[in-house]
Amino acid sequence: MAVVNYRLFQSGDFEPLYAIEEVCFQPPFRFGRRLMKALIENPRSATWIAEENGRMTGFAIVEFTPEPEHETAYIQTIEVLPDDRRKGIGLELLRHMEASAIASGAALIWLHVDTENDSAIHLYRAEGYQLQGRHENYYARSRAADVYLKPLADRAK
Repeated sequence: MAVVNYRLFQSGDFEPLYAIEEVCFQPPFRFGRRLMKALIENPRSATWIAEENGRMTGFAIVEFTPEPEHETAYIQTIEVLPDDRRKGIGLELLRHMEASAIASGAALIWLHVDTENDSAIHLYRAEGYQLQGRHENYYARSRAADVYLKPLADRAK
């Protein structure tokens, strides 16, 4: 069984990362190249890479936002190549993003998820994320998103 390694984004990772975006999402659901670069280059974000035998199998981006009373973390995306799903890669990427959020001092982490993405919803619920609401037409006409939130009780003081 191959070992999956997790690390932060490095220069040179963008093209294979964006190739995963192109496999996982079709327009109008796909991030544009410019927006994806802006998310990754934001100094208030962390991009985690999953690699197996030197081949990128997935990635995740979390963004940190200062709020009046505490920092929050927002999960922009978690993406795993279809052939590499159901191996725990998404779970590990999620845990790495949570660790980055805790290190940044975030009190909570939240996300939007397509209401039709049952496997992602199952993962978030299993990891303690709680449904907070719904945004109709979030992704596209007639494609709603649920909003999930998780308090980070173990955050750094």
